[in-house]
Amino acid sequence: MKHTFFKHFCAGENRLEMKPVIDKLQANNIGPILDYAAENEEDEGGSTSGAFEGLTTQPPFNQPARIYDYKSEKQCDHHVEVFKECIRSVRDVSPNGFAALKVTALGNPILLERMSTIIVEVKKFFAMMDDKNTGFISRDDFLRCYDRHFHRDDQDALEETLEFLDPKNNEMIDYISFAKMLTPYTLSSFTLKCKDIGPLAMVTPSDDEIVLMKKISERLHILAEEAAHCGTRLLIDAEHSKYQPAIDSLALELQQKFNAKDTTDRPVIFNTYQCYLKDMPSRMVRDVKRAERFSFHFAAKLVRGAYMVHERKRAKSMNYSSPVHESIDDTHRCYDECIKILLQHRKEHGPGLEMMIASHNKQSIERTVQLMAELGLDSSECTVHFAQLYGMADNLTFTLGLHGYNAFKYLPYGEVHEVLPYLLRRAQENGDMLGNAGAEVNLLMKEFKKRLFRS
Repeated sequence: MKHTFFKHFCAGENRLEMKPVIDKLQANNIGPILDYAAENEEDEGGSTSGAFEGLTTQPPFNQPARIYDYKSEKQCDHHVEVFKECIRSVRDVSPNGFAALKVTALGNPILLERMSTIIVEVKKFFAMMDDKNTGFISRDDFLRCYDRHFHRDDQDALEETLEFLDPKNNEMIDYISFAKMLTPYTLSSFTLKCKDIGPLAMVTPSDDEIVLMKKISERLHILAEEAAHCGTRLLIDAEHSKYQPAIDSLALELQQKFNAKDTTDRPVIFNTYQCYLKDMPSRMVRDVKRAERFSFHFAAKLVRGAYMVHERKRAKSMNYSSPVHESIDDTHRCYDECIKILLQHRKEHGPGLEMMIASHNKQSIERTVQLMAELGLDSSECTVHFAQLYGMADNLTFTLGLHGYNAFKYLPYGEVHEVLPYLLRRAQENGDMLGNAGAEVNLLMKEFKKRLFRS
């Protein structure tokens, strides 16, 4: 397998094996994006693979006890060191390169899903007050809702809350401020004052869970510090939608600190937006507004999405509406709209915002190049980067590099057994790009997996 499918889609198992690949790319004006492609995932039974080290915790409001079985913190800490090495490798080979990372390699996937559930319920709670769906509520509306659901036993604390939510005293509160106040770390300080046990109370984490959540954030901050020190930029990969709200929240934490306009003239942290999701581009636009308000550089990698089969299967099995657009044409339209929004924002507001067009779609790339020209943005304009996966769409990457655009190749690496989930997804999600070979590749990958894990 190492000399066939792995060799085609992965740059190697380590820095030494990757060097010839990187040298060839750079000779053609193509930069590297190093991606340690190990992925952690829940198994079908809802636990993560590996030896049980054990944490049983009891969240409040008589929620079920939670058991975190993960090879735990040692494996996550090991991944921090691997990602650090990845960041340093980029520094050593390319002053303008990127390192990619997956948040599920830095914390328990079940915990990330729990964080996401909290964030979603906070959003629903705000939507309950925002009956006109404007993203704003009045201070009076907030207080009426507060008195309906919470005990007002500490007036000073409530006044501090109002000052945070409405610092300019304009009598209005928006969702961005509300979500910044009510996080997975702070939720319990509100729900413990609940008059009744409702959906928000029933997602309140235990103190142990909050410690683990903060540990994920700490690991990410360690890596962001390393990236900033090395002059390497970090791409936070998108993952399954059940994890994505947590990943977005963690990425925004990093962006506010490491993309701050008063400390850097270019962004260090890029978050990834999957345009096959129905909540795009509105979610991306909201994050652009966050960046403006809190004075940090917005930076995005735009992809169509790599988990379509999983998302639709999960939605069907759990009887909820699929988060993925119904047709590929809807996804194409969303992708192109997102690019247009960001390029126009760059034109109107000047340098600072950056985007990576991570696509194998020739039409989208041609439209981007055309729109850049219409807006007067040069081919080497640092706002726009183009990227394709190693082993795919070389005709696009090398052409972009030849014509002076910021072209990159996404270079997955790692030991064969670590990157197997990535390779399986490449076969599954890109069968159409492989033409008639797609079905054959899927069969080959099933056989590879069977042999690799044969007892």
